[in-house]
Amino acid sequence: MLWVDAPKRPQLILPSLSSEQVKRLIDTCPNLRDKAIIALFTESGLRLSELANIKPYDIDWEAHTIKVMGKGRKEAYSPFGELSGRYLKEWLAQYESNGNIWGLNEWGVVSMLRRLEKNTGMPCNAHTFRRTFACLLRKAGVDTMTIKDLGRWESLEMVQRYTRSVTFQDSLKFYKAPLTESG
Repeated sequence: MLWVDAPKRPQLILPSLSSEQVKRLIDTCPNLRDKAIIALFTESGLRLSELANIKPYDIDWEAHTIKVMGKGRKEAYSPFGELSGRYLKEWLAQYESNGNIWGLNEWGVVSMLRRLEKNTGMPCNAHTFRRTFACLLRKAGVDTMTIKDLGRWESLEMVQRYTRSVTFQDSLKFYKAPLTESG
């Protein structure tokens, strides 16, 4: 048995969403809070616990970042985009926070995502949105090291695992031949 190689485990491509699918999910959301959650998950790559524990004072509107407590109780910053910022401002203008900005704990967010998945048939969980964040950045030409830093991953290997659905054709769009003909 010592000389027999262990069986190779398949490298599954886990689901991520296109930007069009995310827009459809946002359009399907029944309220502003849920729209803000989906947009923020997608634009920031937040983990479930990070998103569920955002306090109003964690948001830096000028820098478009949110201070989060990440894995291993490490304080970090997460970016957010224009769409998330707009939904967040609109949500916070109508919601009086008495803790986190959502009025939901982690299980409340999970329940909301499950309802959205049931209504749309699209995968809706925190990891799907984290993969979507990484894949959309890769498809936009952002390098793996930058994605690692923005998503607060510990290793490049994890980013590669999360972006496995990015194809050669996606990457080919950014190829520039290193040599040119000189006249």
